[in-house]
Amino acid sequence: MTDRADRRAFGSDPAAGPSTHRARAVRTTSTAASRPVFAILLLAIAGACSPNAAPRGTDATTAGRAGGATPAARTSAFVLTEEQRARIHTEPVTQTRFQPTVTTSGTVAFNGDRSTAVISQISGPVSRILVNTGTHVVPGTALALVSSPDFAQAVAAYQKAQTALRNTARIATLDEQLFKNDAIARSDLDQARSDSASAAADREAAIQQMVALGVDSITIEAIRQGNPVPTVPGVIRAPIEGIIVEKLINPGEVLTGGTTQCFTIADLSTVWVMANVFESDLAAVAKGEPARITTDAAPDTLVGRVDYVAALVDTASRATAVRILVDNRHTLLKRDMYVRVAIQSSVARTGVLVPVASVLRDDQNLPFVFLAEPDGGFDRRAITLGLRVGDRYEVVSGLTGGEHIVSEGSLFLQFAESQ
Repeated sequence: MTDRADRRAFGSDPAAGPSTHRARAVRTTSTAASRPVFAILLLAIAGACSPNAAPRGTDATTAGRAGGATPAARTSAFVLTEEQRARIHTEPVTQTRFQPTVTTSGTVAFNGDRSTAVISQISGPVSRILVNTGTHVVPGTALALVSSPDFAQAVAAYQKAQTALRNTARIATLDEQLFKNDAIARSDLDQARSDSASAAADREAAIQQMVALGVDSITIEAIRQGNPVPTVPGVIRAPIEGIIVEKLINPGEVLTGGTTQCFTIADLSTVWVMANVFESDLAAVAKGEPARITTDAAPDTLVGRVDYVAALVDTASRATAVRILVDNRHTLLKRDMYVRVAIQSSVARTGVLVPVASVLRDDQNLPFVFLAEPDGGFDRRAITLGLRVGDRYEVVSGLTGGEHIVSEGSLFLQFAESQ
């Protein structure tokens, strides 16, 4: 009974009727037809559980990277519609020959060759100031009067030197007559001549002391003639032509001769612009190269020329000081004013130039551009910038000839990428 049931279950019972065989055949056919569907389901489940499977919505490139395989073709980061692409303009990446322009900042200083600090040569209190800031002066212009005993001392020194010169000159003349008559030795004549020359030198030194004190030539000539002269105050005079740009003393202030700065005089027709150039740009800067100076204080661009490139590098900023001589038209530039400097290099070189509008910055302030891909999409590319040349940047690395860079619409692509 059991053996018969087992044979019936496995379909080997010969006693089974025709209807039983037909039912078994239907069930077998149904099971065979369901095997492909079941296999597909198994493959789908296995693929979903596999760690190398691409997530839903991932492109072939991303899936290939996730599994460690190299993709056959690169897929762009994102693709735009035809309407959006119409707003994007590209240009090919090519090598261009250009003259680089170094852009930097600087500060204005007085032209050191045409400006000076006026130091008082007289000690004593200021009795009167004769000029104010903004006054144009020439060499010899009286700037201030000082009540000082130095004038009386200088006059007394001159008178003593003059008297000594008369006496020594007379003695030297007599000794020459005596020497001719063999009345004195040669050494006595030489000593008399030496004393006369020393007295003459003391007199000239006294005259120069009076000139340094600001005594005018008429008074000095009167003193030479032995005429009595009234006591005059010491005078501080302008040593050069220019404008009084600083007045640093007031009436009653006590001056120390050779120490106290009283005024600053500067010729404002030209000024110095002290710019800072970093090491990467220093090779493009040389003496004599033209420079353009702009400032927010005026719409005009002033023209200058590199006058000096320092031999030292600032250890803190790693920048080198570059001095530019600028024609200060209408005295637009003021001392200590911040300006923008563009130095045009005279040495041409070859490189890749891209529009300024093409260069964007990421969250870390690193530059990048967008490239047009053959599949119609766009991808971002990190680059290294060099010098600025007009409305373009030099790209040192990151781009290859033949690629197409986005020249207009980079901001739109950055926004679309972030969505």
